[in-house]
Amino acid sequence: MFKPVSFENENLLIHPLRPEDLNRYDDIVNDIYKILSDEKTLKFLPSKRLNNLSEAGVFLNNMIINYHSNRNYLHFITKKNSGKVIGLIDLISPNVAMEHYKIEHYPFFIEFYLSGNSCGCAIMSNILPPIIDLILDQGITSIGAIVHSKNIAARKVLEKSKFTYSAKFDRIQDLFKTIG
Repeated sequence: MFKPVSFENENLLIHPLRPEDLNRYDDIVNDIYKILSDEKTLKFLPSKRLNNLSEAGVFLNNMIINYHSNRNYLHFITKKNSGKVIGLIDLISPNVAMEHYKIEHYPFFIEFYLSGNSCGCAIMSNILPPIIDLILDQGITSIGAIVHSKNIAARKVLEKSKFTYSAKFDRIQDLFKTIG
């Protein structure tokens, strides 16, 4: 069974939902809404759009249930100085991947989202490689990622994080994989 990871650097903390976060539930819902309604964040992911705070609350509640049923593991990218969530990293189990993708082999899949204000600051380039190492250190042998073919920034982040291009996924997306 996967154990959610925690990682921190000088400015950021990457963590699953913690008991103390429940005291900030409304703030976290608001932060999630800001991330998943941001035009810059969703440029290549329009299907992930949240339309209001209510949808953000449902999203978070579903992620909490999925976390406890081993379906996927949402992690928050939080600024240490303010406690504001500026991004999300979601590790999706092979069983959930089977529900959504038609591929030969089903690894864990990773998705990441960063607020538009935080894009271009090398945040994902700095935090994703150690996060991937922490995941692979748990015995997970392969992680996949689906990336829009024109999302050059995400492709570069993945390549810096032990991912290599694997195959064309569909007409607009590519499959990247890493081997542990």
